Amino acid sequence: MANSYAYHPGNVAHSSAMEIEDTVPLIARSLGIDLVPLEGATSCGAGIIRQANRRLQLTLNARTFAMAEALGLEILTPCAATAGNLCEDLDELRRNPDLLADVNRILDSTCDMQFSGGTEVRHLMHVIVEDIGLEKLEEKVVNPLGFKISGYYGPNIQRKGACGSDDVFLPNYLETVIDAVGGTPISLDSRTQSVGVPSLLSEESTALKQAAGVLSEAVDEGAELLVSICNLSHAVLDVYQIKASRISGLETRIPVIHFTDMLAYSFGHLNKRLAQLRTRVKVIGS
Repeated sequence: MANSYAYHPGNVAHSSAMEIEDTVPLIARSLGIDLVPLEGATSCGAGIIRQANRRLQLTLNARTFAMAEALGLEILTPCAATAGNLCEDLDELRRNPDLLADVNRILDSTCDMQFSGGTEVRHLMHVIVEDIGLEKLEEKVVNPLGFKISGYYGPNIQRKGACGSDDVFLPNYLETVIDAVGGTPISLDSRTQSVGVPSLLSEESTALKQAAGVLSEAVDEGAELLVSICNLSHAVLDVYQIKASRISGLETRIPVIHFTDMLAYSFGHLNKRLAQLRTRVKVIGS
């Protein structure tokens, strides 16, 4: 099928952000996307495994690539960190044939798999803009959001080869999607900067100052809602708002939701949660 993809939900959708797991199948159904589960696929490593054992992370991700390749499908994920990590490892394996050969020897001996380089890794947003199209997206909207919305990308997929045909330094895909679902996009200068997710536990003050910078810019620019395509960053931007404000002295109060929530609501799914969101916008907004 033209719109079939091997689905990798990423780590967060199975743990701290079950709302992603709830909304992605609804979005796929509305847009005619066929998600083929990668049964038994492992974590992308989240940039953590590589710090202890780079070869292990490459081999685990090569196994995921081999699974998608066997299906003849590209990998789709709603997680920016997963997309970024998988793209980085895929690129390294393709550029280094000796490394790929070593990894394939491990795959062959442990799980009877081989990877030749025949798959791609795509974030859900890139698939929607490039494969599905904004015109079809607009056709599916039954609940135009009607908010002033700022989008947050994060740094994980903002590099050549990982961000589709979007601009590496000045991306606008998320803004075009926001416009298509009836929002008024407000572009942020800080939309691709890190909010310090990997260092939150070791350098909390620095990470929260980074998060406060994004949140306060959104507030200052008049946004009523912040939408994140980075699932890991979402937690920092949402859960740690009050603490970020205390540390930085900046105004940080703004509702933050996942990209998949925004799409599901606009397609007419989970209307009770959409009503709750509208209340959050009125109550939290300054």
